[in-house]
Amino acid sequence: MDKVILHCDANNFYASVACMLDKSLEGKCVAVAGDPTKRHGIILAKNQRAKEMGVKTGDVIWEAQKKCPDLVLVAPRYDMYVKYSDILFDIYTQYTDRVEPFGIDECWLDVTHSLKLFGSGEKIANTLRERIKKEVGITISVGVSFNKIFAKLGSDMKKPDATTVISRENYRQKTWNLPVGDMLMIGRKTCAKLELMGVRTIGDLAKTNVDVLKRKFGINGEKMYQNANGIGDDEVRLYYQPHIPKSISNGTTMPKDVTDMSEINAVLTALSEMVAIRMRRYDFEASGVGVAIRYNDFSGISQQARLLVPTANAGVIRDNAVQLLNQVRRLDKPIRGLYVFAWDLSNDKERQATLWDDLRQSEKKSRLDKSIDCLRNKYGYNVVQSARVLEHPYLCGQLEDSDFRPFKK
Repeated sequence: MDKVILHCDANNFYASVACMLDKSLEGKCVAVAGDPTKRHGIILAKNQRAKEMGVKTGDVIWEAQKKCPDLVLVAPRYDMYVKYSDILFDIYTQYTDRVEPFGIDECWLDVTHSLKLFGSGEKIANTLRERIKKEVGITISVGVSFNKIFAKLGSDMKKPDATTVISRENYRQKTWNLPVGDMLMIGRKTCAKLELMGVRTIGDLAKTNVDVLKRKFGINGEKMYQNANGIGDDEVRLYYQPHIPKSISNGTTMPKDVTDMSEINAVLTALSEMVAIRMRRYDFEASGVGVAIRYNDFSGISQQARLLVPTANAGVIRDNAVQLLNQVRRLDKPIRGLYVFAWDLSNDKERQATLWDDLRQSEKKSRLDKSIDCLRNKYGYNVVQSARVLEHPYLCGQLEDSDFRPFKK
């Protein structure tokens, strides 16, 4: 028997929360935007009215205002987004324990074993839409299908406040004429390569020889073929089941272009602390560290390396990030943005010690890290800061608002 999978997507979530919190915004074109003084002046989200005027996520503010002169800009409120995300997920988990987040505002639900209690997948979807509209004050769109790929596609097909059913019987008629880039896992670069092969629609992809796709894209080629043909049968993860992401990263666009190494070190220190804080909340250690650079001409480069000993210590992450940056950095180009990421994550604490381990020193660092985490959780990020960060607060001060916010496990 086929599964019954729902994909629930909160419509224009950031903007919807903003309009709900401020009733004076009702009926206006609204967009949530970054701070231009920190060179974050892009549209992060927009409401339906702004969308109808052509405003797009990622537009520079002046571009959006040109399309929509009456556009009202509001600052992001990450604390409120987390609060209302929690409310949404509390409702979802009343229908099934298989709820897999896909970002703060969307998720999959496997309701296969809930049908006898709550009715068909379509009925559950409609019930969720009405409940959230009434109890939360925002709308969601829901896709209903027999796998995760088509459920996600369904929630994207009709917005806002809609239910779309893609069944085993109708998926060819409903999806095969859609652009191939509409399907999950197919980004712009993959889409461009597929177009060169004459593959423009999901139906084209479904009819392409799987061996040709495997030669071109490897295992991902076979996966794309299966998804287009409705073969995918991935599980929806249990909501309370521990989940290990592939990587954790933090990045920032700095308020000015930098070339001075002391300034670069300060930003890498702050970013490494953010990455380490998030890792420790999950009790993770990383076996790899990476760094990415975006220059002021918007070109970029990244570098990564494996560690001899897994770590969750910010100092170790920073030292490796600095080494990697020095390996690839072009001295003739000012840096606009920096990113630090930790990869190959694990929470296996039973690993065998190696020749490179200094167990006593490692334990001291771990106790210190946990003490600092406790202080920051109670009094805020700025209660403890490294000397490097304090030397350049104008570069690193913006990180707290954007990155040190309530983190949902």
